[in-house]
Amino acid sequence: MMLARRIAVLAASTFTLAAAQFAGDAVAQQQFTMKLSTASLNDVNHEFMKALKTGVESRSGGKIKVEIYPASQLGPMVRTIEGVAVGTVEMDFPPVSFLVGMDRRYVVFDVPGLFDSIEHGHRALADPDIRKRVATLGAARGVESLFVALSGPLMMLSHKPVHTVADFKGQKIRVPGGTPLQIEPLKKLGVSPVTMSPSEMMPAMQNRAIDGFYTGFPILTAFKYYDVAKGATQLPGSFLMLTALVNRNFMKSLGTDLEAMVREEARKAERLYTTFGVEDVARIRATWEKNGGQFIQMAPAEARRYIQEVTSALPPILAGEPQLKEDYDAYLAAANKYRK
Repeated sequence: MMLARRIAVLAASTFTLAAAQFAGDAVAQQQFTMKLSTASLNDVNHEFMKALKTGVESRSGGKIKVEIYPASQLGPMVRTIEGVAVGTVEMDFPPVSFLVGMDRRYVVFDVPGLFDSIEHGHRALADPDIRKRVATLGAARGVESLFVALSGPLMMLSHKPVHTVADFKGQKIRVPGGTPLQIEPLKKLGVSPVTMSPSEMMPAMQNRAIDGFYTGFPILTAFKYYDVAKGATQLPGSFLMLTALVNRNFMKSLGTDLEAMVREEARKAERLYTTFGVEDVARIRATWEKNGGQFIQMAPAEARRYIQEVTSALPPILAGEPQLKEDYDAYLAAANKYRK
């Protein structure tokens, strides 16, 4: 009886080890497909996707096939974001303002005045503690931000060119979102904020239903807004913030080694935001001005006043939202730490 029991235990252990080895071999031999989507084309997001494809396919030895889909080939951004959440798209590059409904904490990145430049922002966001904090965003919806990036300056296009803080007063301006952190700072400037989808902005500008809107610089040239209005003002301390959004289950399914490799290659390609991305701003500005557009930068005193006005709206809002205040304080501390 004792011998039979030992044989049974040994057989069970052997089976368990064999099953584990089989499962490990299956993961090692499995081929994965990574679909990368972005709404843009021939910009820093597109360059990141190409660099990630090259690095991942080379290092995985054919175990991971990377497919890139720029220019919204997989559908509008709302659909591809949801695709990442449900696992039909492995990675997307949306502005953080599009993700507030998925996780309210993303809204903190839309607060003006955190960063002085693209380079400064990336130094702060590369801080190990900040990366850990960013990695927790979207967890409840099955997504993860591999990083948050500054993708050029945030611009305001207006029929009435804005050179000073006083020029904002009375203007009806479309803003990226409708939360207090996105709206209340603009009210401090005397702006009437309006929320609408990106597809509505062009007709709204053409028929003057709105006086202007906030957007990333590439949008102005990509959609030829220089035919609608000429004055584009660079908003002080404000940037188009986007994220590399991935499906958490997909990352885990790769296994420990492949997942680590994908993260390493993403970190390498992320450097493009401070090289190609910075150079791209100059290219976009040249295109804008070549077509009659005016690139406006506020005088230093007016820029400081702008930051003071919009940030004065933050304390009462953050006081009622402890998690947002904790995030904001952490990002602000990192920004101060890496400010030169």
